Amino acid sequence: MSRNQMVLLGGAVAVLVLAVIAYFAFFTDGGQSANVPTRGLSTAIVVQPTDMTLGSPNAPVKVLEYGAPSCPVCAKFEMDNFDPMKKTFIDTGKVFFIFRTFPINGAADGAAEGLARCAGRTSADNYFHFLDLLFRNQKDWDPEITSDVRGGLLKMARIAGIEAEAETCMADKASADRINASEKDAVARYNVNATPTLVINGVVQQPGYIPWPTLKSTLESFLARKQG
Repeated sequence: MSRNQMVLLGGAVAVLVLAVIAYFAFFTDGGQSANVPTRGLSTAIVVQPTDMTLGSPNAPVKVLEYGAPSCPVCAKFEMDNFDPMKKTFIDTGKVFFIFRTFPINGAADGAAEGLARCAGRTSADNYFHFLDLLFRNQKDWDPEITSDVRGGLLKMARIAGIEAEAETCMADKASADRINASEKDAVARYNVNATPTLVINGVVQQPGYIPWPTLKSTLESFLARKQG
């Protein structure tokens, strides 16, 4: 599925088509169906040991983001929202943040996530710093913009100081398996069919770009429910 299909959020028909594609891609085992929530229904967030997270696990609000390193909407969302969200909610103990890669350009997003995981071996902060680097420099490595994806990702690795292990990181099978498992779980548990998709305290939000004032207001409303 191409990036353009995944980020197209302009109508109910497109969303339905994407949901059907996701269903048949991941649930063709003997005709069994999965119970998937519609937007607004609540399904508890289960934090995995391999998740990349920021903030206190005891925070009253958990925010799970499904995003793709090559997704342009994810890049804009991150550049506009991540720093103020971290300062206002994560660093103050109000939000526990989890990011999971939901690939829209399989090989490229997998390689990018592999590099991010290597960058983040010493700390989650380094993982998120590298993710920010990928988002801000998509034009250098995105397969729908450049033909030299490998060269672009190696450039990102050089900037982050992990060039020596870059090839191994990009080809890491454990990382690829984790992404595939996470993607299937996202579809089964939350009916994810586009990026970015946020799940806040188990409640799936409408996918796509969210302006900071809207996101801030949404997070405050979840906090108020916890404090009420």
